[in-house]
Amino acid sequence: MTTFRCDIVSAEREIFSGETTLVVATGEVGELGIAAHHTPLITRLKPGKVVLTLPEGEHLDLAISGGILEVQPDVVTILADTAIRAEDIDEAAVRQAKEEAERILANRDEPMELAEAQAKLAESMAQLQALERLRKNLRH
Repeated sequence: MTTFRCDIVSAEREIFSGETTLVVATGEVGELGIAAHHTPLITRLKPGKVVLTLPEGEHLDLAISGGILEVQPDVVTILADTAIRAEDIDEAAVRQAKEEAERILANRDEPMELAEAQAKLAESMAQLQALERLRKNLRH
């Protein structure tokens, strides 16, 4: 299988840099699957999961809060606002953030709070999905 380099960085640190055979992420218009020799592109990413298929066939699951994906001939780069590997997610903290965001949305507070709550809710959901996928893969 043909591999290519993938670099994922957040504002805080480098999350991943290495060889991969497939990158799946959620772009503005839907799911993207990037394999070797993909046409170059740049797109915004929605909050959600990013799944890397490594050369050994293993999957690396991450949750991002949005960002930019760039595809060049030999490298895919994801510049994420925030990114976290599924195994590093603090489930209790994520569930608490999700509940707080849902409370703000239910109360329909200030417009700025609503936008922030929607973003936090999307990020929390992405992290919980990545965590669930990690648990599912560990069971198999």
